[in-house]
Amino acid sequence: MKKRFTDEQIIGILREAEVGAMSIKALCKKHNLTEQTFFRWRNKFGGLDVPDARRLKDLESENARLKRLVAEQMLVIDGMKEIVRKK
Repeated sequence: MKKRFTDEQIIGILREAEVGAMSIKALCKKHNLTEQTFFRWRNKFGGLDVPDARRLKDLESENARLKRLVAEQMLVIDGMKEIVRKK
């Protein structure tokens, strides 16, 4: 899935909202996004700085990789159990 905004841009938009110079509705219209997207970003990135967001992204990718490894190991273990049962 291609993202339209980078994490740095998202954090910048959230910072604009924190300043409170304009309403959230006007801010969303300015950046051409929905309010639902804005609030989803605020839940995910609220209070993060750019380095924190990068670290979060790295941790999420590492977590996904580790989950795949565990799933593969479970398949191997199930296969070995099946072989032992047949003997």
